Order: sequence, then C-alpha cells, then structure tokens
Amino acid sequence: MRKVSILLFITLIAAADRTAAQQYREQENAVQDGVLIEMPLPKNWSDGAFFNQELPVDDEWWRNFNDPVLDSLITVACESNYSVLSAMENIKKARAAWRVAQSNLMPEFNLGIGWQRAKTSGNIASTMYNEAWEGEFSTAVSMQWQADVFGSIYMRSKAQKKLFMATEEEYNAVMVSLVANVATTYFSLRQSLAEMWVLRENAASQREILNITISRYDSGLASKLDVAQARSVYQSTLAQIPAMQATIDSYRNAMAVLLGTFPEELDGWLNEGYALPTYIAPIGVGIPAQLLRRRPDIRAAEKQVEANAALLGATKRDWFPQLLISGSIGFASGEMKSLFRSRSFTWEIAPTIKWNIFGGNDRVNATREARATLDGSILDFNEKMLTALQEVESAMSGYENSITQIVALREAVNQNEKTLDLSLELYKQGLTPFQNVLDAQRSLLTYENYLVQAQGGSLIYLVQLYEALGGGW
Repeated sequence: MRKVSILLFITLIAAADRTAAQQYREQENAVQDGVLIEMPLPKNWSDGAFFNQELPVDDEWWRNFNDPVLDSLITVACESNYSVLSAMENIKKARAAWRVAQSNLMPEFNLGIGWQRAKTSGNIASTMYNEAWEGEFSTAVSMQWQADVFGSIYMRSKAQKKLFMATEEEYNAVMVSLVANVATTYFSLRQSLAEMWVLRENAASQREILNITISRYDSGLASKLDVAQARSVYQSTLAQIPAMQATIDSYRNAMAVLLGTFPEELDGWLNEGYALPTYIAPIGVGIPAQLLRRRPDIRAAEKQVEANAALLGATKRDWFPQLLISGSIGFASGEMKSLFRSRSFTWEIAPTIKWNIFGGNDRVNATREARATLDGSILDFNEKMLTALQEVESAMSGYENSITQIVALREAVNQNEKTLDLSLELYKQGLTPFQNVLDAQRSLLTYENYLVQAQGGSLIYLVQLYEALGGGW
C-alpha cells in the first residue's frame, strides 16, 4: 500500500510538472508573438537588400575609409576604453550570477568534524549528588536538496542565463557605440582642421588683396576706405582662428577620453594633413525587416523580455509544493579510537513536502509584479524598435541629402573663385568698385566652409548609419 501511494504521488507530481511546463511554453510563445505583433515594421523595409549586415565583432566597416589613423585610433579605443572594460566586468558578474542560480539545482553537501565535552550538574533531580562527564567525537557528511519538481528553480536559472546573454549584447552595444563615437569624433576633428586650413588660406589671400589696396592707395588709385574695408575683412577672418582652435582642442580632448589616455599623448597623431577622406557611395532605401533586430541593444531588450517571462513562470510555479530532502551519513563515538568502527556508523534521511497555504498574498503580489515587469520590458523593446527605425531613416536621409549638397557646394565654390578673380582683376583696372571684391571674399570663405562642413557631415551620417544598424555595411 505504501509503495502504491508513493508511486501515485510521483505520478501526480510528474503530470503537474508537464502541465506547468506546457503552460509556461504557451505563455512564452505568446510573449514572443506579442512582441512581434505589437511592433510591426514598415512594409517598405521588407524590400531590397542594399546592406549586408554583419555582427559588430566581425565587422570592420571603418576600413572602407582607407584611413590608417582612424584604424589605429579604433584599435587603441577597443583595448583601453574604460566603458568597454566596465562592460567586460559586467559580463563576468552576470555569468557568476547565472552560475549561482544554476547551483541551486544541485544538492548541497557539508562535511562536519567535531568534538564536544559536557559536565552534568549534580544538583538536579535526576542526577542528585552524582556528577557526570560526557564526551563525543563525530564526523558526518550532511546533504540538503530542494528537488525542483515543478521547475521554479530552473526558471530562475533560465532568467539569469537570459540576463547574462543580455549583458553580452550590452557589451556589443558598447563596442558599437564606442567605434561610432571614435569615428564621429575623428571626422569632426578632421573637419575642424579642414576649416582651420580654409581660414588660413583665405586669410593669406585676403592679406595679398590688402597689400594690393595699400599699394593702390599709396599710388593714389584707391581710397582709404578701400584699405579699411580690406583690412576689416582680413582681421575678421583672423578672429575666427582662435575659436576654431578651441574647437579642435575640445575634439582632441574628447578623443583622449575615448582612448582612455591623456590629450598630450595624441600629439603628432591628429595634426598632420587637413583633407577629409573622400567617400561617396550610393545608398539604398530598402532594408530587410530583420536587419534592425540584429542591433545589440534590441537583442539585449529581447533577452530582457525572455528573462522576465521566465521569472513570471517561476512565480507561478512557486504556488506548487516544494520537495525538500535532507540527510546525513557519518560516525559518532565517545572515544576517538572507536570512531570509525561499524558500531559508530550513523545515518539519517528526512524528505519533507512543504506547501505554503497562506503567506499574506506574497505569491499573488510577486506574480503581479513579475507580470508588470514583463509588460514594461515589452514596451521598452517596442520603443527601442521605433527608435532604431527613426535613427536609420534619419541617417539615410541625412547622408543622401549631404551628397547632393556637396555636389552643389563644389560648383558654388568654383563659381566664387572665378568671381573673386574677375572682380579683383576688374578692380585693378579701375572698372569695378572694391565692394565687389569684398563681397566675393566673404562669399568664397562662407561657401568653402559650407563645403567642408557638408563633407564632414556626410562622413558622420555614414557613421550614424553604421551605429543605427548595430554593425556596418
């Protein structure tokens, strides 16, 4: 009869375990489907495959710029940046937490070795006037184990595993962001250096024109107003140089932080050459719908949803009874010499079923909290998807329009150069007022700066596109 009862009990537990596992799988699938249904991607994103996305760890998109300095900076940043090092430590921490959760599935064994000595009082009723001394030597291995019959411990272990995987994706996201920040800062610095070169070249040209007006004034062919106006334009250009130098220094300092070093360590790296890399490529408007789901931050959000779904399943399984098994095996003897004899052998086993009937609604509220956390993580995932869509669309639009702007600005610069040459030649011949020369100088400086800014902006838009896609192209 006892064997039949035990067999029936085990059968009921196994059936309940299968039912709970099936319920969780159904809920987990519903959660996964809910994420996809609640956050549909635009239809036009399912057509075309202009980009071939790769994982960030395998992607070296920046080498398309053929810039050895940029390659070196990114290499140093990936090895020395403090955010990357911190993300690596977070991975270690999350892995340890996962291992701790896994260890709860295994029984716990403890080894105890002891000796005790006790004296019984002679002034108590049972031993009146008879003092007694007692001593005992013992050694035993004890075991405690919570059998995870309904999978509550397993689900918590699974949640920690998903959180560990989310931490790995967060590390990838840090790497994506770091490389993008290094490239953006580098191109911004190169753009500022190019703008500095434009200022100095225009200042040199304006100085020559100032000398021409001074010579014409000395010869009586120009007025003092012409000299004053030429000097004003020249000085206004020189006045912009300190501000541009401050901008260059700020980008250099920002780069030093990204590299985990001091600004003076970058001297000689970022001062040579002023020309921006030339990189103009066609851009497609169609992106596969699954491309964005490879972004590390989106994958991390997905893992967070899965972890919260597992925790919700664990709280539901906490409603079932717990099977606790404890026991020990060892030796005990009053004398050390007979401790390990067969007569000193001891053992104990104590299986216990524990079922919380009432606990102040703590399980109800724990399930409600887990469900709210899961719903919040789903909303966070959907928001990240929308943000990703916006970032990709903005970067694509910005890059495409910057290319059109560069073409127009190059033509504008060419025409302004011709305008300045013609107006200066006519002024030398006395056929046009000096105001035309001044206007041409100002216009040329303005459009040359616009061109440099558009060229730098197009490179930065490409970097932003890389970052928005979570990798490269």
